[in-house]
Amino acid sequence: MYKERYQEWLSNPYFDDETKKELLGIRDNEKEIEDRFYRDLEFGTGGLRGIMGAGTNRMNIYIIRKATQGFANYIISQKKATQGVVIAFDSRHCSGQFAMEAALCLNANGIKTYVFESLRPTPVLSYAVRELGCVGGINVTASHNPPEYNGYKVYWEDGAQVTPPHDTAIMSEVESLTDFCAVNTMRLEEAVSKGLYVEIGEELDSRYMGELKKYVLNPECIKENQDKLNIIFTPLHGSGNVPVRRILSEIGFTNVHVVKEQELPDGDFPTVGYPNPEAREAFELALKLAPTYDADLVLATDPDSDRLGAYVLNRKTGEYMALTGNMTGCLLAEYRLGQMKEKGTIPEDGALIKTIVTTNMADAVSDYYGIDLYEELTGFKYIGQKILEFEKTGKGTFLFGFEESYGCLIGDYARDKDAVSAAMAMCEAAAYYKSLGMTLWDALIGMYEKYGYYKDDIVSVTMKGKEGAERISAIMQTLRKNYLQEIGGLRVQAVRDYQSGTRCLTESGETEKLTLPASNVLYYELEESSWVCVRPSGTEPKIKLYFGVKGTSLSDADEKALKLGESIMEICNCAF
Repeated sequence: MYKERYQEWLSNPYFDDETKKELLGIRDNEKEIEDRFYRDLEFGTGGLRGIMGAGTNRMNIYIIRKATQGFANYIISQKKATQGVVIAFDSRHCSGQFAMEAALCLNANGIKTYVFESLRPTPVLSYAVRELGCVGGINVTASHNPPEYNGYKVYWEDGAQVTPPHDTAIMSEVESLTDFCAVNTMRLEEAVSKGLYVEIGEELDSRYMGELKKYVLNPECIKENQDKLNIIFTPLHGSGNVPVRRILSEIGFTNVHVVKEQELPDGDFPTVGYPNPEAREAFELALKLAPTYDADLVLATDPDSDRLGAYVLNRKTGEYMALTGNMTGCLLAEYRLGQMKEKGTIPEDGALIKTIVTTNMADAVSDYYGIDLYEELTGFKYIGQKILEFEKTGKGTFLFGFEESYGCLIGDYARDKDAVSAAMAMCEAAAYYKSLGMTLWDALIGMYEKYGYYKDDIVSVTMKGKEGAERISAIMQTLRKNYLQEIGGLRVQAVRDYQSGTRCLTESGETEKLTLPASNVLYYELEESSWVCVRPSGTEPKIKLYFGVKGTSLSDADEKALKLGESIMEICNCAF
């Protein structure tokens, strides 16, 4: 089958000469031909993500057009074509071109598009969908993936990435398209002249900035410390440079120092390779610069600026301490809820939302402040879906949401994680604690002493290609055949299988129904407040192993986490 597809792309006049030249260059590489054509690049529940290049299993203009035609067909079937679609893109190679191809396909189907005139962060796209009253949005980005990747995220009218039933319906529309030549498109000049292709920019940016400023809780602390707090920031060659610096400047911070080598957009990501704020290598240049300014905190955003990574100064040791996404989320939740409690502004139905693989410290924080905690499937779109539910039912007031993968949202102006507002909130929190003679690290240690020494971690194992996908599938199947009874010397108390929708109690064998949607995830509840979760990544060729423990000290938590992590790795290796 893959050989036939390869020959079809070489012979069909629909595919351009540059594409055919690239494919001819691999004619003697059987494995490469197979990898490019053994399947269609999967249009998952959030869209597309893959390596750029020619082929059905690659990101290219033909795959973009096909996906967009499917999206257009669904929009038309819902009788919402008159509302329009917002399109944004980041700094990756071909992002601007892919965005235009998507727009022109929608335009050819009679759907108006609002296209940002230059790169913008994911949260700005999310905000724009609702602000402009559009039926949906498209963001061309591969988030924090390596340079050879690009992606295509689809949003619905609530500003969140598509969730059921829209996601599966769009997937069906895309899958039903078997002829690339049947996809609609038109010339840019024609689309513009008909008013179907509209560029947007500065005015919407200013409205977005205005929304963020509403969530500043302590402007007086910022004013008091605006010239005392030193901040290092790197956008990692992505879209965060302008908006992060702008919001920090507009709320009053004066000492924001940008890593010059990583300031400008560059799809090669030449200084980092893997532009992921979860990785220490992404901070190498920023941490080198930090002592020069005696920086209080060091911040990094990923290419589409929806994830924020941070290092904070431990003044007792002089070290810069890495914060995980769980640490950052809990710090911001504690600061914001603490300030709201002090000001008497926590609503009776206040809610914090997290994902199932996010730290259990969030539960302790919610309990302390007397607010409801909601747990959703992995993926920020489910947090967005819950916010929409609050709006529709009138039950629940969203206060804060976060996930372990370095993403959070401090208000309901958008429905996706926002590193711009997270950077703003982190700097405000740092200014507040500075006024108390504390650093953010001091504040975090205070939280451990207050709630317990939670330690959460993740191990991601990359398994590329067809063989990798088969291996990941085999691991999940093996783990489901016989549920584990113990992990790392800790007894399994219950197993949540989100694919079957059941929670099985280990001792009694009794089962309960889970309320969340079906997903290929196994979650083990362990004794001593520990847990393990195994799931394939939805965006990368990886299997992800999450785990968490609660210790009596930092060192005790570290030891427990290390033992648990080693054990689950061994189990997964044996499972295959």
